[in-house]
Amino acid sequence: MLVDSHCHLDFPDLANRLPDVLQRMQDNGVGAAVCIGVNLEDFPKVLALAEGESRLYATVGVHPEYTDVEEPTEDQLVNLAAHPKVIAIGETGLDYYWQKDKPEWQRQRFRTHIGAAKRCGKPLVVHTRDSAADTLRLLREEGAGAVGGVMHCFTENWEIAREALDLGFHLSFSGIVTFKNATIVKEVAQKCPLDRILVETDSPYLAPMPYRGKPNQPAYVRHVAEEIARLRSVPYEAVVEATTQNFFSLFKHARLP
Repeated sequence: MLVDSHCHLDFPDLANRLPDVLQRMQDNGVGAAVCIGVNLEDFPKVLALAEGESRLYATVGVHPEYTDVEEPTEDQLVNLAAHPKVIAIGETGLDYYWQKDKPEWQRQRFRTHIGAAKRCGKPLVVHTRDSAADTLRLLREEGAGAVGGVMHCFTENWEIAREALDLGFHLSFSGIVTFKNATIVKEVAQKCPLDRILVETDSPYLAPMPYRGKPNQPAYVRHVAEEIARLRSVPYEAVVEATTQNFFSLFKHARLP
């Protein structure tokens, strides 16, 4: 089976048709998916999805793009992450695309998440946009390698990828890898060790070809795996087996549905 390591099933596009989304997952061999927390206010909805469905897991965190939301403390994150269906801390990281002044509050929020991950022994789900150097620097400075994690929706070059891998992190590829002009992402997908790759949709965003421009859903993660198999000239089944094994190796608190 495949695992969609990053999706947002609590967002209205998907939450309003959850039975169909789950059925299409099953029809496409997607056995599990991770519902990603992006703020504390909506975390109860994310957790409820994971509690109500054995195929779903949750994470807890506050996305770096979110400004007008409750600011998390380390203690809060640790306490919320104690739930058995919460398998990681995040989505966290740095985003200088939307926050062009590179605010210190964003870096401090990232540090808070790293500290919480180390305390609860659960890996990080890391977002980075126009901020790779600082993201890697903070991961090093705060000792994030002790728990590891995943660089989600990876779009950086091989040099950045290699640094993340050296820190003990996995790389997760989204539908972007199927886009014709995504040459840098395709190169990294070819070079990255197979035992460090995850696949994701980031639903409802970033639908892969042939659905580009339409709402995404976890069932479509198979197209990501198919493209990685094509790029690496290996059987599709090898990518399915490896990425699923990688998922359960990294997210040790996830239990097979």
